[in-house]
Amino acid sequence: MPFRGFVSAILLFVAAGPALANDSTANFAAGGLVLTKTDAIEMRREDLSISLDRITVDYEFVNVSDAPVTTTVAFPLPDLAIDPYGGNVHLPSDDPDDPFLFETRVDGKPVEMTIDRAALHDGKIITERLEKLGIPLAPFGGTVVAALDALPEAEQQALVKDGIATVEEYDAGKGWERHLAPLWSIRLAYHWEQTFPPGATVKVAHSYKPSVASFVATDVGASYFSPEETREFNARYCIEDDIVRAVKKAEAALGPDGGVTYQDSKIDYVLTTGSNWAKPIGTFRLVVDKGAPKNLVSFCASGVKKIAPTKFEVVYRDFLPKEDLHVLILVAPTEE
Repeated sequence: MPFRGFVSAILLFVAAGPALANDSTANFAAGGLVLTKTDAIEMRREDLSISLDRITVDYEFVNVSDAPVTTTVAFPLPDLAIDPYGGNVHLPSDDPDDPFLFETRVDGKPVEMTIDRAALHDGKIITERLEKLGIPLAPFGGTVVAALDALPEAEQQALVKDGIATVEEYDAGKGWERHLAPLWSIRLAYHWEQTFPPGATVKVAHSYKPSVASFVATDVGASYFSPEETREFNARYCIEDDIVRAVKKAEAALGPDGGVTYQDSKIDYVLTTGSNWAKPIGTFRLVVDKGAPKNLVSFCASGVKKIAPTKFEVVYRDFLPKEDLHVLILVAPTEE
């Protein structure tokens, strides 16, 4: 698994994804905590654990100055939008204020976060307009469609004209239906004020359910990819020959009737920029859990060690993140 270097990113702004079939889902990339830029605080350690069920991050911060430092600590989320023409997007929860079901503790105690909400369309904030109409700001969940459908015809036409909503017509087995679908995104900012005493270690534990992109089969070695698409896919996840051989072997074992060998599950993680700390991260430890011994996993890193039947570890010293992390887990069929 060659290390390809890691990209600085504090916020990842996600546009609508590519067209997807009903047997696939796209995902949103989240990341770790971000502090207001300061030279007084060092991140001595970051332990990142990634699995299909949960992402956990444990931090150790030290204030290297002679005085207490109070700063804003934020959890960066992408702008969340559901494209009605772009297929299915996986969010762990329908809760509009907590789509990733995350938890944060400082020195073992739960943190009460402030949540800032803003609805955006075409780069402009439309929060006030939606609130006046009684429309939920989050463009996902059944309540937003019901609220749009309940608007007077004139208000519906105005939203469609401005590109904020679109008309969907279909027959789902109960006759022809007409509904309005949202075309805006929501920006959620979670933050709190944290005081770092001089010389003291502050431990922050953060966890959440990841947004996992999935596909009914695997794109590894896919014949429908062009050579360029294959190169891009392999580069994104650092696919090596042994992974391709394993997939081909599984396909051959199925015989001429074919079938599903593996199903792709993809997790993206936005690594924070090292320039937010007084120094690079002292010790960075990554553990990726592929979930089951028969599953396969691939991601870009160097010095990967297998530490358990399903877990792989990477440890770096004086680590300065320079690229996002992309994890591909090939889920093997379960025996019935």
